[in-house]
Amino acid sequence: MEQKIGWIGTGSHGKPMCSHLIKAGHEVRIYSRTKEKCNDLVEIGAQACTSPEEVAKESDIIFTMLGFPQDVHDVYFGSNGLLSGVKKSAILVDMTTSEPLLAKKIYETAKLKGAHVLDAPINGDDLAARNRNLSFMVGGEKEIFEEIEPLFMRMGKSATYMGPSGSGQSTKITNQILIASTMVGVVESLQFAYKKGLDLTEVIKVIGQGTAASWSINNLGTRIINGKFDTGFFIKHLVKDMRIALKEASDMNLSLPGLAMVHQFYLVAMNMNLADKGTHALHKVYARMNENEFSK
Repeated sequence: MEQKIGWIGTGSHGKPMCSHLIKAGHEVRIYSRTKEKCNDLVEIGAQACTSPEEVAKESDIIFTMLGFPQDVHDVYFGSNGLLSGVKKSAILVDMTTSEPLLAKKIYETAKLKGAHVLDAPINGDDLAARNRNLSFMVGGEKEIFEEIEPLFMRMGKSATYMGPSGSGQSTKITNQILIASTMVGVVESLQFAYKKGLDLTEVIKVIGQGTAASWSINNLGTRIINGKFDTGFFIKHLVKDMRIALKEASDMNLSLPGLAMVHQFYLVAMNMNLADKGTHALHKVYARMNENEFSK
């Protein structure tokens, strides 16, 4: 019998990811705190539920795609939460970028109920979610990962097993440290090129093909010079990820001064009311410092 899928999280990434499973023919039950966010998915075949607990009682495999660790905690451990209704042998998959310790706590609690848990944060922006171009980094039991790997491949392009519970989250935080630091390089290089009077489009075309090439300069650099800051990955979510990284580093007595510096720049961006802009809106912090606003 086809396993019933549960889904919680209908934001910019969650909604298109869930839609891929529905369109592939899976029976999906969904929940969102904002009921209206379920309407599009209900129209294409999903069944709306009134609580995470109801989703758990009606599903064999449950995916969550939320915003912040507190959201994850509330959905799993809160009143009428997933762990209140989870069935024995069910599989819970949290794809939120969250805290490794929280992932382990969910894993251990579910294990006592006979259920299984994977932490499987994603790599890719909202466009990648729509185009099934996401990558998944997965922690938990390897045999459970292998069992549901085909579902990951219906939402993305790759899924990689990283190790025991919490390993997926630790891998994603590793990714976010590099993303945050790279963005400083992107913004500073464009500031320098602009001050020198260079054609920024041509600059990206040239350096984006050499040893300095990166997805960030080729894609987000172009968005910066075109003044497009409303798409991509939100600043508020990257700030959350950096806070997690800095806390984890502190717990390990690991010094990451570069990340600490980048975090400060992004706090300035938050104070400039840029929390809901893409991470490349860091440009606006530098533009204010240097009085160099070159975006269209």
